[in-house]
Amino acid sequence: MSDYIFLAFGILLMILGIIGCLVPILPGPPFSFIGLILLHISRFGQFPTRILVILAIITLAVTIMDYVVPIWGTKKLGGSKYGTRGATVGLVVGLFFGPLGIIMGPFIGAVVGELIFRDDFSYALKAGLGSLLGFMAGIGLKLAVSFVLTFYFVKELTG
Repeated sequence: MSDYIFLAFGILLMILGIIGCLVPILPGPPFSFIGLILLHISRFGQFPTRILVILAIITLAVTIMDYVVPIWGTKKLGGSKYGTRGATVGLVVGLFFGPLGIIMGPFIGAVVGELIFRDDFSYALKAGLGSLLGFMAGIGLKLAVSFVLTFYFVKELTG
């Protein structure tokens, strides 16, 4: 009976993991990895330890990079700490406006932050674009990892 509970929670966490890649509040790849672990400890799946360790390292790396990539993108295109802080505030505010707010919030926040720092719209727009590109790259990385984890989950469950 407990195996079925582990399986049910594992499936739920795999779904939440993919959703979490798009919703910044939820830690997507860690949820997916925990779902994989729940499958592993049930009688439905037995992964080699080597695979689990590699997937754990990848999950940890992508989770850390998710915080670094948007900041890197802002700085790479000339943004300052004001743009970075603005992107963070924009992300938090954007959460209240659904998916479009989550995407546009960091961009608008970075632009506003840079305009506070320096009254140059083209400079601020460039920094905002860096924030947006960094945010989108982070989503792409998280989705890729969560889909790989989901692939291993389904493969182990069905095979």
